[in-house]
Amino acid sequence: MTTFKLGDQVEVLDDAIVGTVTALNKDTVTLTDVDGFEFELLRKQLVKRGNDIQVTNFEVAQMVKEKETKKRAKGPTVKPKKRNEPKMEVDLHIHQLTTSVRGMSNFDMLNLQLETAERQLEFAISKKIQKIVFIHGIGEGVLKEELIYLFKKYPVDFYDADYQKYGLGATEVYVYQNV
Repeated sequence: MTTFKLGDQVEVLDDAIVGTVTALNKDTVTLTDVDGFEFELLRKQLVKRGNDIQVTNFEVAQMVKEKETKKRAKGPTVKPKKRNEPKMEVDLHIHQLTTSVRGMSNFDMLNLQLETAERQLEFAISKKIQKIVFIHGIGEGVLKEELIYLFKKYPVDFYDADYQKYGLGATEVYVYQNV
């Protein structure tokens, strides 16, 4: 620990303050700068000023290391446009749901699509996923009408999904969480 005496010229390590020691306490030193302002600082925050003081690179490195604070790791920043994107997509095209449509009637295919939609919607509600996009395609609109009928049974809002991303063949569902 550096010893100071009254009248010593000192500098503050963290700031551009230079002054003269005017009072000494056990752990603190009071100094007065050239403008007459008094500062009470800890001894370890000060260094003597003068030509006879030699500071090694090691000491400088120690001080820098002591002053460095651990920087918080930045997580990925979410852009506003991405923040509003749906969290879950469900593709209801029949070729995404089964390996073969051989032997299936249109009624069977529609039931498979609706069962999948209902199962995924209930999953989203149970996992508190707020936004889901159901990709149904354009076609004749039968599946879309059946989906609307299904969505009316749940505490949800539904509307056409982002046109630029999905075209006319998708419906976005917003799930109300506190119902």
